[in-house]
Amino acid sequence: LVGGGIMDPNNYTDTQVALLDAKLRALIDQNNDDLYDDMDMFWILFGAYLCFFMQIGFALLEAGTVRAKNTKNILLKSIIITSVVGLTFWAFGYSFAYGEGGASPNSFMGGTNFFMSSDKEAKGSFYAKWMYQWAIAAVATTIVSGAMAERCRFAAYLIYATVISGFIYPVVVHWGWSSEGWLSPFRQADDDEGYEPELGANGFIDFAGSGIVHMVGGGAALVGSIFLGARSGRFRSDGTVVELASHSTIFSALGAMILWFGWYGFCTVHTLAITKMEIASKVAVTTTLSACAGACTTTLIHVATGSAVDVIPTLNGLLAGLVAISGPCVVVEPYAAAIIGLIAGCICYSSSTLLRNLQIDDPLDAAPIHFFCGAWGCIATGFFATATNTRNAYGTSEDDYGAFYNGGGKQLGIQLVGTLAIASWTCGTSGLLFLGLSQARILRISFEDEIASMDENEGNLSGKELVEA
Repeated sequence: LVGGGIMDPNNYTDTQVALLDAKLRALIDQNNDDLYDDMDMFWILFGAYLCFFMQIGFALLEAGTVRAKNTKNILLKSIIITSVVGLTFWAFGYSFAYGEGGASPNSFMGGTNFFMSSDKEAKGSFYAKWMYQWAIAAVATTIVSGAMAERCRFAAYLIYATVISGFIYPVVVHWGWSSEGWLSPFRQADDDEGYEPELGANGFIDFAGSGIVHMVGGGAALVGSIFLGARSGRFRSDGTVVELASHSTIFSALGAMILWFGWYGFCTVHTLAITKMEIASKVAVTTTLSACAGACTTTLIHVATGSAVDVIPTLNGLLAGLVAISGPCVVVEPYAAAIIGLIAGCICYSSSTLLRNLQIDDPLDAAPIHFFCGAWGCIATGFFATATNTRNAYGTSEDDYGAFYNGGGKQLGIQLVGTLAIASWTCGTSGLLFLGLSQARILRISFEDEIASMDENEGNLSGKELVEA
Protein backbone atom coordinates (compact mmCIF):
# COMPACT_ATOMS: atom_id res chain seq x y z
CA LEU A 1 0.00 0.00 0.00
CA VAL A 2 1.49 3.29 -1.12
CA GLY A 3 -0.37 6.60 -0.88
CA GLY A 4 -3.64 4.73 -0.46
CA GLY A 5 -3.28 2.85 -3.75
CA ILE A 6 -2.32 -0.70 -4.56
CA MET A 7 0.98 -1.05 -6.38
CA ASP A 8 1.32 -3.62 -9.09
CA PRO A 9 3.23 -6.65 -7.72
CA ASN A 10 5.09 -6.80 -10.99
CA ASN A 11 6.84 -3.58 -10.00
CA TYR A 12 8.57 -5.41 -7.12
CA THR A 13 11.42 -7.84 -7.29
CA ASP A 14 11.00 -11.33 -5.84
CA THR A 15 13.29 -10.34 -2.99
CA GLN A 16 11.14 -7.33 -2.10
CA VAL A 17 7.95 -9.39 -2.20
CA ALA A 18 9.49 -12.02 0.04
CA LEU A 19 10.69 -9.35 2.47
CA LEU A 20 7.25 -7.73 2.59
CA ASP A 21 5.61 -11.12 3.13
CA ALA A 22 7.97 -11.89 6.00
CA LYS A 23 7.26 -8.54 7.67
CA LEU A 24 3.50 -9.04 7.38
CA ARG A 25 3.72 -12.53 8.85
CA ALA A 26 5.87 -11.28 11.71
CA LEU A 27 3.34 -8.55 12.43
CA ILE A 28 0.47 -11.06 12.43
CA ASP A 29 2.41 -13.43 14.71
CA GLN A 30 3.16 -10.57 17.10
CA ASN A 31 -0.49 -9.58 17.22
CA ASN A 32 -1.45 -13.20 17.85
CA ASP A 33 1.09 -13.46 20.67
CA ASP A 34 -0.26 -10.27 22.24
CA LEU A 35 -3.80 -11.58 21.93
CA TYR A 36 -2.89 -14.87 23.60
CA ASP A 37 -1.11 -13.01 26.39
CA ASP A 38 -4.20 -10.89 26.98
CA MET A 39 -6.44 -13.96 26.96
CA ASP A 40 -4.16 -15.71 29.45
CA MET A 41 -4.33 -12.68 31.75
CA PHE A 42 -8.11 -12.62 31.45
CA TRP A 43 -8.26 -16.35 32.29
CA ILE A 44 -6.12 -15.84 35.40
CA LEU A 45 -8.11 -12.79 36.51
CA PHE A 46 -11.33 -14.74 35.98
CA GLY A 47 -9.96 -17.41 38.32
CA ALA A 48 -9.01 -14.74 40.85
CA TYR A 49 -12.55 -13.40 40.87
CA LEU A 50 -14.03 -16.87 41.32
CA CYS A 51 -11.63 -17.64 44.18
CA PHE A 52 -12.41 -14.29 45.79
CA PHE A 53 -16.12 -15.11 45.46
CA MET A 54 -15.37 -18.10 47.72
CA GLN A 55 -14.97 -15.61 50.56
CA ILE A 56 -18.73 -15.02 50.37
CA GLY A 57 -19.19 -18.76 50.65
CA PHE A 58 -16.95 -18.97 53.71
CA ALA A 59 -18.73 -16.02 55.33
CA LEU A 60 -22.18 -17.56 54.81
CA LEU A 61 -21.02 -21.01 55.90
CA GLU A 62 -19.49 -19.70 59.09
CA ALA A 63 -22.34 -17.30 59.84
CA GLY A 64 -24.83 -20.13 59.40
CA THR A 65 -22.91 -22.52 61.63
CA VAL A 66 -22.23 -20.27 64.63
CA ARG A 67 -24.92 -19.20 67.04
CA ALA A 68 -26.95 -16.09 66.22
CA LYS A 69 -25.40 -14.08 69.05
CA ASN A 70 -21.99 -14.28 67.35
CA THR A 71 -23.02 -13.74 63.72
CA LYS A 72 -21.87 -10.18 63.20
CA ASN A 73 -18.58 -10.94 64.85
CA ILE A 74 -17.79 -13.81 62.49
CA LEU A 75 -18.84 -11.74 59.46
CA LEU A 76 -16.58 -8.88 60.50
CA LYS A 77 -13.68 -11.28 60.94
CA SER A 78 -14.28 -12.78 57.49
CA ILE A 79 -14.04 -9.35 55.90
CA ILE A 80 -11.12 -8.06 57.94
CA ILE A 81 -9.07 -11.25 57.47
CA THR A 82 -9.40 -10.95 53.69
CA SER A 83 -8.29 -7.33 53.91
CA VAL A 84 -5.33 -8.12 56.17
CA VAL A 85 -4.23 -10.87 53.77
CA GLY A 86 -4.33 -8.38 50.89
CA LEU A 87 -1.98 -5.93 52.61
CA THR A 88 0.29 -8.63 54.00
CA PHE A 89 0.56 -10.47 50.70
CA TRP A 90 1.37 -7.18 48.94
CA ALA A 91 4.03 -6.21 51.48
CA PHE A 92 5.97 -9.46 51.85
CA GLY A 93 3.83 -12.61 51.54
CA TYR A 94 4.01 -12.82 47.76
CA SER A 95 7.74 -12.06 47.91
CA PHE A 96 8.36 -14.98 50.27
CA ALA A 97 6.34 -17.20 47.91
CA TYR A 98 7.46 -16.10 44.44
CA GLY A 99 10.28 -13.62 45.03
CA GLU A 100 12.73 -15.61 42.97
CA GLY A 101 16.33 -14.80 42.09
CA GLY A 102 17.85 -11.96 44.03
CA ALA A 103 21.07 -11.97 46.03
CA SER A 104 20.42 -15.26 47.82
CA PRO A 105 18.07 -17.51 45.81
CA ASN A 106 17.18 -20.67 47.71
CA SER A 107 14.71 -23.54 47.78
CA PHE A 108 13.19 -22.59 51.15
CA MET A 109 11.69 -19.13 50.62
CA GLY A 110 11.76 -16.20 48.23
CA GLY A 111 13.13 -12.76 48.95
CA THR A 112 12.60 -10.19 46.19
CA ASN A 113 10.02 -7.63 45.05
CA PHE A 114 8.76 -6.57 48.48
CA PHE A 115 5.88 -4.07 48.24
CA MET A 116 5.85 -4.68 44.45
CA SER A 117 8.99 -2.54 44.23
CA SER A 118 10.59 -4.28 41.24
CA ASP A 119 10.23 -2.42 37.94
CA LYS A 120 11.00 -5.65 36.12
CA GLU A 121 7.79 -7.21 37.41
CA ALA A 122 5.58 -4.18 36.73
CA LYS A 123 3.52 -5.63 33.90
CA GLY A 124 0.05 -7.05 33.36
CA SER A 125 0.94 -10.73 33.68
CA PHE A 126 2.50 -10.13 37.10
CA TYR A 127 -0.52 -8.24 38.40
CA ALA A 128 -2.90 -10.92 37.14
CA LYS A 129 -0.86 -13.61 38.84
CA TRP A 130 -0.69 -11.60 42.07
CA MET A 131 -4.47 -11.21 42.14
CA TYR A 132 -4.95 -14.95 41.68
CA GLN A 133 -2.42 -15.86 44.34
CA TRP A 134 -3.86 -13.31 46.79
CA ALA A 135 -7.34 -14.82 46.40
CA ILE A 136 -5.90 -18.28 47.10
CA ALA A 137 -3.91 -17.02 50.10
CA ALA A 138 -7.13 -15.54 51.47
CA VAL A 139 -8.76 -18.97 51.17
CA ALA A 140 -5.94 -20.66 53.09
CA THR A 141 -6.10 -18.08 55.88
CA THR A 142 -9.89 -17.96 56.15
CA ILE A 143 -10.06 -21.72 56.75
CA VAL A 144 -8.61 -21.17 60.22
CA SER A 145 -11.33 -18.80 61.40
CA GLY A 146 -14.02 -21.49 61.22
CA ALA A 147 -12.23 -23.76 63.69
CA MET A 148 -11.66 -20.90 66.13
CA ALA A 149 -15.13 -19.38 65.92
CA GLU A 150 -17.09 -18.13 68.95
CA ARG A 151 -14.25 -17.86 71.46
CA CYS A 152 -11.20 -16.21 69.82
CA ARG A 153 -10.27 -12.59 70.45
CA PHE A 154 -10.38 -10.14 67.56
CA ALA A 155 -6.73 -9.14 68.08
CA ALA A 156 -5.68 -12.78 67.84
CA TYR A 157 -7.49 -13.08 64.50
CA LEU A 158 -5.52 -10.12 63.14
CA ILE A 159 -2.19 -11.49 64.35
CA TYR A 160 -2.64 -15.03 63.07
CA ALA A 161 -3.99 -13.79 59.71
CA THR A 162 -0.85 -11.71 59.29
CA VAL A 163 1.56 -14.49 60.25
CA ILE A 164 -0.14 -17.25 58.26
CA SER A 165 -0.63 -15.24 55.06
CA GLY A 166 2.68 -13.44 55.37
CA PHE A 167 4.99 -16.27 56.33
CA ILE A 168 3.66 -19.76 57.08
CA TYR A 169 1.66 -20.15 53.88
CA PRO A 170 4.06 -18.35 51.47
CA VAL A 171 6.96 -20.56 52.50
CA VAL A 172 4.99 -23.67 51.53
CA VAL A 173 3.99 -22.02 48.25
CA HIS A 174 7.66 -21.40 47.51
CA TRP A 175 8.43 -25.04 48.23
CA GLY A 176 5.80 -26.41 45.91
CA TRP A 177 4.93 -23.90 43.18
CA SER A 178 7.91 -21.61 42.57
CA SER A 179 10.80 -22.15 40.16
CA GLU A 180 13.21 -22.62 43.09
CA GLY A 181 11.32 -24.71 45.68
CA TRP A 182 12.68 -28.04 46.82
CA LEU A 183 9.32 -29.75 46.30
CA SER A 184 8.36 -27.91 43.12
CA PRO A 185 7.74 -29.70 39.80
CA PHE A 186 8.63 -26.37 38.16
CA ARG A 187 12.10 -26.01 39.63
CA GLN A 188 14.25 -24.51 36.91
CA ALA A 189 17.15 -26.61 35.68
CA ASP A 190 20.65 -25.21 36.16
CA ASP A 191 21.00 -24.63 32.43
CA ASP A 192 17.58 -22.93 32.32
CA GLU A 193 16.41 -25.59 29.90
CA GLY A 194 13.23 -27.16 31.23
CA TYR A 195 12.44 -28.33 34.77
CA GLU A 196 14.57 -30.34 37.17
CA PRO A 197 12.70 -31.21 40.41
CA GLU A 198 15.10 -31.49 43.33
CA LEU A 199 13.55 -34.75 44.58
CA GLY A 200 13.40 -36.27 41.11
CA ALA A 201 10.46 -37.84 39.26
CA ASN A 202 7.88 -35.07 38.60
CA GLY A 203 8.39 -33.30 41.90
CA PHE A 204 5.60 -32.94 44.42
CA ILE A 205 2.39 -32.89 42.37
CA ASP A 206 -0.19 -30.64 44.01
CA PHE A 207 -1.93 -28.95 41.11
CA ALA A 208 -4.45 -26.73 42.93
CA GLY A 209 -3.33 -27.08 46.52
CA SER A 210 -4.69 -30.06 48.49
CA GLY A 211 -1.52 -29.72 50.54
CA ILE A 212 -0.09 -26.30 49.77
CA VAL A 213 -3.37 -24.50 50.45
CA HIS A 214 -5.73 -26.73 52.38
CA MET A 215 -3.32 -28.62 54.61
CA VAL A 216 -1.80 -25.30 55.65
CA GLY A 217 -5.17 -23.80 56.50
CA GLY A 218 -6.49 -27.01 58.05
CA GLY A 219 -3.32 -27.70 60.04
CA ALA A 220 -3.34 -24.21 61.53
CA ALA A 221 -7.04 -24.64 62.27
CA LEU A 222 -6.38 -27.89 64.13
CA VAL A 223 -3.59 -26.43 66.24
CA GLY A 224 -5.57 -23.25 66.92
CA SER A 225 -8.63 -25.14 68.11
CA ILE A 226 -6.45 -27.22 70.44
CA PHE A 227 -4.84 -24.16 72.04
CA LEU A 228 -8.16 -22.34 72.29
CA GLY A 229 -10.00 -25.19 73.93
CA ALA A 230 -13.64 -26.07 73.42
CA ARG A 231 -16.51 -23.61 73.49
CA SER A 232 -18.18 -23.39 76.89
CA GLY A 233 -20.87 -26.03 77.15
CA ARG A 234 -19.65 -28.03 74.14
CA PHE A 235 -18.73 -31.12 76.18
CA ARG A 236 -20.17 -32.45 79.42
CA SER A 237 -17.93 -33.66 82.23
CA ASP A 238 -18.27 -37.25 81.01
CA GLY A 239 -17.15 -36.27 77.49
CA THR A 240 -20.59 -36.32 75.92
CA VAL A 241 -20.89 -33.94 72.97
CA VAL A 242 -23.51 -31.20 73.29
CA GLU A 243 -24.86 -29.98 69.96
CA LEU A 244 -24.89 -26.19 70.01
CA ALA A 245 -27.69 -24.73 67.92
CA SER A 246 -26.40 -23.15 64.72
CA HIS A 247 -27.80 -19.88 63.41
CA SER A 248 -29.03 -20.77 59.92
CA THR A 249 -28.89 -23.97 57.90
CA ILE A 250 -29.90 -21.90 54.88
CA PHE A 251 -26.76 -19.75 55.20
CA SER A 252 -24.61 -22.86 55.62
CA ALA A 253 -26.03 -24.58 52.55
CA LEU A 254 -25.78 -21.47 50.38
CA GLY A 255 -22.21 -20.92 51.56
CA ALA A 256 -21.15 -24.45 50.69
CA MET A 257 -22.75 -24.25 47.24
CA ILE A 258 -20.98 -20.95 46.57
CA LEU A 259 -17.71 -22.57 47.60
CA TRP A 260 -18.39 -25.40 45.15
CA PHE A 261 -18.97 -22.85 42.39
CA GLY A 262 -15.80 -20.95 43.26
CA TRP A 263 -13.79 -24.16 43.33
CA TYR A 264 -13.89 -24.30 39.53
CA GLY A 265 -11.78 -21.17 39.49
CA PHE A 266 -9.58 -22.75 42.10
CA CYS A 267 -8.87 -25.90 40.08
CA THR A 268 -9.49 -25.29 36.37
CA VAL A 269 -7.78 -21.89 36.21
CA HIS A 270 -4.60 -23.37 37.65
CA THR A 271 -3.74 -24.24 34.06
CA LEU A 272 -2.82 -20.51 33.91
CA ALA A 273 -3.31 -20.46 30.12
CA ILE A 274 -6.40 -20.09 27.96
CA THR A 275 -4.84 -22.44 25.40
CA LYS A 276 -5.02 -25.35 27.82
CA MET A 277 -8.80 -25.64 27.83
CA GLU A 278 -8.67 -29.35 27.03
CA ILE A 279 -6.91 -29.95 30.33
CA ALA A 280 -9.13 -27.45 32.16
CA SER A 281 -12.28 -29.17 30.89
CA LYS A 282 -11.19 -32.52 32.29
CA VAL A 283 -10.19 -30.88 35.57
CA ALA A 284 -13.73 -29.48 35.84
CA VAL A 285 -15.13 -33.00 35.46
CA THR A 286 -12.83 -34.61 38.04
CA THR A 287 -13.55 -31.76 40.46
CA THR A 288 -17.29 -32.28 40.05
CA LEU A 289 -17.26 -36.05 40.49
CA SER A 290 -15.13 -35.97 43.63
CA ALA A 291 -17.44 -33.39 45.22
CA CYS A 292 -20.51 -35.47 44.37
CA ALA A 293 -18.95 -38.66 45.71
CA GLY A 294 -17.89 -36.97 48.94
CA ALA A 295 -21.37 -35.56 49.58
CA CYS A 296 -23.11 -38.88 48.95
CA THR A 297 -20.61 -40.80 51.08
CA THR A 298 -20.93 -38.71 54.24
CA THR A 299 -24.72 -38.70 53.89
CA LEU A 300 -24.82 -42.48 53.68
CA ILE A 301 -22.42 -42.92 56.60
CA HIS A 302 -24.45 -40.52 58.74
CA VAL A 303 -27.65 -42.46 58.08
CA ALA A 304 -25.94 -45.85 58.41
CA THR A 305 -24.69 -44.96 61.89
CA GLY A 306 -28.26 -44.44 63.07
CA SER A 307 -28.60 -40.68 62.68
CA ALA A 308 -31.35 -38.84 60.86
CA VAL A 309 -30.64 -37.33 57.49
CA ASP A 310 -28.97 -33.95 58.03
CA VAL A 311 -27.61 -31.33 55.66
CA ILE A 312 -24.41 -30.53 57.59
CA PRO A 313 -22.69 -33.92 57.07
CA THR A 314 -23.60 -33.68 53.39
CA LEU A 315 -22.02 -30.24 53.11
CA ASN A 316 -18.89 -31.46 54.90
CA GLY A 317 -18.60 -34.40 52.51
CA LEU A 318 -19.03 -32.11 49.53
CA LEU A 319 -16.20 -29.87 50.70
CA ALA A 320 -14.05 -32.86 51.64
CA GLY A 321 -14.31 -34.18 48.09
CA LEU A 322 -13.36 -30.79 46.68
CA VAL A 323 -10.34 -30.48 48.96
CA ALA A 324 -9.10 -33.99 48.20
CA ILE A 325 -9.34 -33.59 44.42
CA SER A 326 -7.63 -30.18 44.30
CA GLY A 327 -4.15 -31.68 44.18
CA PRO A 328 -4.65 -34.67 41.84
CA CYS A 329 -7.46 -33.21 39.66
CA VAL A 330 -5.21 -32.80 36.62
CA VAL A 331 -3.55 -36.24 36.69
CA VAL A 332 -6.44 -38.63 37.43
CA GLU A 333 -9.26 -40.12 35.40
CA PRO A 334 -12.93 -39.35 36.21
CA TYR A 335 -13.55 -42.74 37.83
CA ALA A 336 -10.52 -42.24 40.08
CA ALA A 337 -11.85 -38.80 41.06
CA ALA A 338 -15.07 -40.43 42.27
CA ILE A 339 -13.05 -42.93 44.31
CA ILE A 340 -10.93 -40.14 45.80
CA GLY A 341 -14.08 -38.24 46.78
CA LEU A 342 -15.62 -41.36 48.31
CA ILE A 343 -12.56 -42.01 50.45
CA ALA A 344 -12.40 -38.32 51.37
CA GLY A 345 -15.98 -38.55 52.66
CA CYS A 346 -14.99 -41.46 54.88
CA ILE A 347 -11.90 -39.65 56.15
CA CYS A 348 -13.86 -36.47 56.87
CA TYR A 349 -16.59 -38.23 58.83
CA SER A 350 -14.23 -40.47 60.82
CA SER A 351 -11.73 -37.71 61.65
CA SER A 352 -14.57 -35.42 62.76
CA THR A 353 -15.78 -38.16 65.08
CA LEU A 354 -12.24 -38.67 66.36
CA LEU A 355 -11.79 -34.99 67.23
CA ARG A 356 -15.08 -34.96 69.09
CA ASN A 357 -14.02 -38.02 71.07
CA LEU A 358 -10.80 -36.19 71.93
CA GLN A 359 -12.90 -33.14 72.95
CA ILE A 360 -11.29 -30.94 70.31
CA ASP A 361 -13.92 -28.41 69.30
CA ASP A 362 -13.86 -27.48 65.62
CA PRO A 363 -17.23 -25.80 64.89
CA LEU A 364 -16.94 -26.05 61.10
CA ASP A 365 -14.92 -29.28 60.92
CA ALA A 366 -12.15 -27.28 59.25
CA ALA A 367 -9.40 -29.72 60.24
CA PRO A 368 -11.21 -32.89 59.09
CA ILE A 369 -12.16 -31.28 55.78
CA HIS A 370 -9.03 -29.35 54.92
CA PHE A 371 -6.14 -30.95 56.82
CA PHE A 372 -6.96 -34.66 56.80
CA CYS A 373 -8.66 -34.71 53.40
CA GLY A 374 -5.98 -32.43 51.99
CA ALA A 375 -3.36 -34.95 53.08
CA TRP A 376 -5.36 -37.71 51.44
CA GLY A 377 -5.50 -35.73 48.18
CA CYS A 378 -1.71 -35.38 48.12
CA ILE A 379 -1.17 -39.08 48.76
CA ALA A 380 -3.90 -40.13 46.32
CA THR A 381 -1.87 -38.59 43.51
CA GLY A 382 0.85 -41.16 44.12
CA PHE A 383 -1.68 -43.94 43.59
CA PHE A 384 -4.05 -42.69 40.89
CA ALA A 385 -1.96 -40.46 38.57
CA THR A 386 -2.00 -41.99 35.08
CA ALA A 387 0.96 -41.90 32.71
CA THR A 388 -0.86 -39.90 30.03
CA ASN A 389 -2.32 -37.29 32.38
CA THR A 390 0.98 -36.84 34.21
CA ARG A 391 2.85 -36.41 30.96
CA ASN A 392 0.33 -33.87 29.64
CA ALA A 393 0.33 -31.78 32.80
CA TYR A 394 3.96 -32.12 33.94
CA GLY A 395 6.02 -34.43 31.75
CA THR A 396 9.34 -34.09 33.55
CA SER A 397 9.65 -37.84 34.04
CA GLU A 398 7.59 -40.15 31.86
CA ASP A 399 8.51 -43.17 33.98
CA ASP A 400 7.09 -41.91 37.27
CA TYR A 401 3.35 -41.73 37.94
CA GLY A 402 0.69 -43.54 39.99
CA ALA A 403 1.60 -46.80 41.69
CA PHE A 404 -1.75 -48.35 40.67
CA TYR A 405 -0.74 -47.98 37.01
CA ASN A 406 2.72 -49.57 37.29
CA GLY A 407 4.36 -46.18 37.63
CA GLY A 408 6.70 -47.37 40.36
CA GLY A 409 6.86 -46.05 43.89
CA LYS A 410 9.04 -42.97 43.45
CA GLN A 411 6.20 -40.54 42.78
CA LEU A 412 4.24 -41.96 45.70
CA GLY A 413 7.31 -41.54 47.91
CA ILE A 414 7.68 -37.90 46.92
CA GLN A 415 3.98 -37.31 47.63
CA LEU A 416 4.46 -38.77 51.12
CA VAL A 417 7.54 -36.64 51.77
CA GLY A 418 5.73 -33.48 50.67
CA THR A 419 2.67 -34.28 52.77
CA LEU A 420 4.74 -34.89 55.90
CA ALA A 421 6.83 -31.76 55.30
CA ILE A 422 3.77 -29.52 54.95
CA ALA A 423 2.12 -31.06 58.01
CA SER A 424 5.26 -30.66 60.12
CA TRP A 425 5.93 -27.08 59.04
CA THR A 426 2.35 -25.93 59.42
CA CYS A 427 1.63 -27.57 62.76
CA GLY A 428 5.04 -26.64 64.17
CA THR A 429 4.94 -22.95 63.22
CA SER A 430 1.25 -22.63 64.08
CA GLY A 431 1.94 -24.20 67.44
CA LEU A 432 4.56 -21.56 68.21
CA LEU A 433 2.20 -18.83 67.03
CA PHE A 434 -0.78 -19.91 69.13
CA LEU A 435 1.41 -20.72 72.11
CA GLY A 436 2.70 -17.16 72.03
CA LEU A 437 -0.82 -15.72 71.74
CA SER A 438 -1.98 -17.92 74.60
CA GLN A 439 0.93 -16.94 76.84
CA ALA A 440 0.25 -13.28 76.07
CA ARG A 441 -3.39 -13.84 77.13
CA ILE A 442 -4.79 -12.43 73.92
CA LEU A 443 -6.02 -15.67 72.36
CA ARG A 444 -9.34 -16.42 74.05
CA ILE A 445 -12.13 -14.16 75.26
CA SER A 446 -13.35 -14.35 78.85
CA PHE A 447 -15.98 -16.86 79.95
CA GLU A 448 -18.44 -14.06 80.70
CA ASP A 449 -18.06 -12.50 77.23
CA GLU A 450 -18.41 -15.87 75.56
CA ILE A 451 -21.62 -16.69 77.39
CA ALA A 452 -23.09 -13.25 76.78
CA SER A 453 -22.26 -12.59 73.12
CA MET A 454 -19.16 -11.86 71.08
CA ASP A 455 -21.26 -9.40 69.08
CA GLU A 456 -21.85 -7.41 72.26
CA ASN A 457 -18.40 -7.67 73.81
CA GLU A 458 -15.91 -7.90 70.92
CA GLY A 459 -16.20 -4.42 69.44
CA ASN A 460 -19.61 -3.59 70.97
CA LEU A 461 -21.47 -5.11 68.04
CA SER A 462 -25.10 -6.12 68.20
CA GLY A 463 -26.58 -9.11 66.43
CA LYS A 464 -29.99 -9.06 68.09
CA GLU A 465 -31.79 -8.33 64.84
CA LEU A 466 -30.44 -11.60 63.44
CA VAL A 467 -31.81 -13.81 66.20
CA GLU A 468 -35.18 -14.02 64.52
CA ALA A 469 -33.74 -14.48 61.02
